[in-house]
Amino acid sequence: MMNRIVLVGRLTRDPELSRTKNEVAVATFTLAVDDRIKDANGQKTTTFIGVTVWNNQADNVAKFCRKGSLVGVDGRIHQRTFERRDGTKASIIEVIADSVSFLEPKGSREIPNEEIIFDDQ
Repeated sequence: MMNRIVLVGRLTRDPELSRTKNEVAVATFTLAVDDRIKDANGQKTTTFIGVTVWNNQADNVAKFCRKGSLVGVDGRIHQRTFERRDGTKASIIEVIADSVSFLEPKGSREIPNEEIIFDDQ
């Protein structure tokens, strides 16, 4: 079986960089990907896809990408379940990126990001 996805799109906001308790970098962002199908009014439609990237790639994404950056993502689909604060179970599907390619010239400034501590995954 194969679980592989390749996407090209633009970041909808600046990436969020955090570190696990073991200091492993993790960055998350949402990618806006244009669909080939148009809506009933002939307008282009867009799908918004959550992406998570780990380790050095996470540091690089946080350093060189910002809202509107055009990137290519190569990764896999991952579904995880969690319990909400009200006790109900929920599920989310996201892309775990193996690599992120910067498709525009990188900026010369670093983007400051607030770091949050998560448990290792």
